[in-house]
Amino acid sequence: MAELKEADAAQLHQEDVDIKRADGGDASSAGDKAADQAEKTEGAADSDAKPSTTTSDRHISIQTKLEGLEVLVDLNGAGRKSCPLCPEEKFKACYSHKLRRHLQNLHWKVYVEFEGQMMCICHLPCRNLKPSLSGDQASGRHVAHYHCVVCSVTIARKTDMISHLKRHVNKGETEASYSGSSDVQYEEPAPSGQPYEIMKELGTNVQLLPNHTTPQKSDTYFNRKMKTNRQLVFCSLAVLAEERSPIECLDAFGATGIMGLQWAKHLRSAVKVTITDISDTCVKMIKENCELNNIRVDGGSRGPRGPEVATSEVEGTPIATVEVVKMDANVTMHLWPFDYIHLDPFGTAVNYLDAAFRNIRNLGIISVSSTDTSSLYSKSPNVTLRHYGCHIIRTEYYKELAARMVVDTVSRAAARCNKGIEVLLAVALEHFVLVVVRVLRGPTQADESTKKLRKLVHCQWCEERVFLKKGNMVDETLPCNCHGSMPGKTAVQLGPLWSGPLFNTGFLRRMLSAAVKHSMDDIQPLVKTLICESDCTTLKSLVHGSSALSNQVECGVVIKTLKSGEELGQAEQSGKRKSGEESGNVLKRMKCEASLEHPPFYYSIHRHSIRGMNMPKLNKFLQYLTEAGFRVSRTHFDPTGVRTDATLEQFKSVLTKYSVPTNTSVPQTSVSMDKTL
Repeated sequence: MAELKEADAAQLHQEDVDIKRADGGDASSAGDKAADQAEKTEGAADSDAKPSTTTSDRHISIQTKLEGLEVLVDLNGAGRKSCPLCPEEKFKACYSHKLRRHLQNLHWKVYVEFEGQMMCICHLPCRNLKPSLSGDQASGRHVAHYHCVVCSVTIARKTDMISHLKRHVNKGETEASYSGSSDVQYEEPAPSGQPYEIMKELGTNVQLLPNHTTPQKSDTYFNRKMKTNRQLVFCSLAVLAEERSPIECLDAFGATGIMGLQWAKHLRSAVKVTITDISDTCVKMIKENCELNNIRVDGGSRGPRGPEVATSEVEGTPIATVEVVKMDANVTMHLWPFDYIHLDPFGTAVNYLDAAFRNIRNLGIISVSSTDTSSLYSKSPNVTLRHYGCHIIRTEYYKELAARMVVDTVSRAAARCNKGIEVLLAVALEHFVLVVVRVLRGPTQADESTKKLRKLVHCQWCEERVFLKKGNMVDETLPCNCHGSMPGKTAVQLGPLWSGPLFNTGFLRRMLSAAVKHSMDDIQPLVKTLICESDCTTLKSLVHGSSALSNQVECGVVIKTLKSGEELGQAEQSGKRKSGEESGNVLKRMKCEASLEHPPFYYSIHRHSIRGMNMPKLNKFLQYLTEAGFRVSRTHFDPTGVRTDATLEQFKSVLTKYSVPTNTSVPQTSVSMDKTL
């Protein structure tokens, strides 16, 4: 009996051990299944979300050869076998020859290739169930999908997976970018880990990532076509640096930092440059570009800076100092005052105008670059109304319409801060619209600026246009008689728009001298065209005359420019602002005579040409208009445009007078041929 009791006790003990082992095995298997399920469903909610980093254990659907799929199942063995990429309810177990055809025709045939890796289609329950028509998720069906080799995201469509991989390529992300353990947190790809492309512009070197041409996919966006924009902004800053020194300037959207580095490298101690960006990748690249150009980087604490000239003399290495700040542009402009602010976001800049006018100093300059050409050039009128609060249509003068619309938005933003503006420059080219304004503090200046915001009356038949005055009827304002000769309504109201001048001749002359001084040969013809356009004249002597470096009156702001290098050296040595002289020159604003302002808008000579008539050459036509007593000049907005104070009827009469019929030479040739015969 004792032996039987001992045997029963040993058997019970063995059963307890087996039960514990079974429980432990079930728990571990349940944990493994949960981990596998978490890995499979990770990132399945949104294909554009931040990718995961657990790519060391690739999904079984990612192979390099077809044999890799066949290895997953022992096809040489006997018996029925299940598909490793399909659930049992979708594909039942079958023999080896049928399973081999299934893997080849269903899974391998529709693969997506990326860097030698084949992403086959997967039917396993890696994604959430697609709900049925009744809304019951349990009774739904699983969706076929692909597993991304880079970020493990599951995507249903093949075309979507190809687009998803292209986004990885544009961001410079490859398979090696996400290799590592799951303990490492995701970080944006650093510039130092990718191949660089070094570009030199205006004596400044910048490092570019391979994806620098895709603005929506890359933080460090760089557009080579904006070189004209950068040079115009540089010249405007150089003009302000001649008025007072040193000045604090802000490049609100640094990206690669090319613009701020050009300011610091060429203007040296005359400017204190601050470059800000919200992206860590951009801030890191800006600092590396500073080292590449031998420029010292300030920490960004906005404390009192040391004497830059003395530091460079002692060390002998850095030529300038740039403050790099990782901060939102609105926050930066709300916290610290600046003398010069440049806004160049991707798209519209209306979201940053209030913050820009918040702390800009008196007589400071704000330059705004808008690249949302679809809304500015009347291709998306609903977006135009939403961003700028203006109603516009497509016209022959759509580029100047866009420039006046941006100035209108800038003026209203300044008025909300009890500040007025004086437009120094407005340029509209193919890729951008650049507006440079001077800020004038005080509610009186704000009221003067808002008085220049008016509606524009535009004739849809002949495209005559005129700014609407208060108390006038719409159809009685237009000088054309299309309303009486055409049935229905022919005139529409556009705007509100800026009705004042778009250029300042004195400022443009000094910009030209700055362009010559810094060897900017590309924009000198453009600036000369702007000078002639601001004066509405074709005389070339206005550009090269002796008055280019003299006292200029910019709508009441009298500014003394330097004529010789000695005076320039004295100004740099002093390094202090003469606030008393500045305020004395600026407080009194003289009203510019209407005859001195350039006429608004322009006419296209091709748009109003007469059918069956040969038009005169453009330069000849400008001469004919001048002889008729009209002010006339060419415009940078349109190479075939003519800016003149003549009405459209007078413009057409002069054009008709000097046009020659196209068939006048035909009878003469026929007569000469008859005589020879």
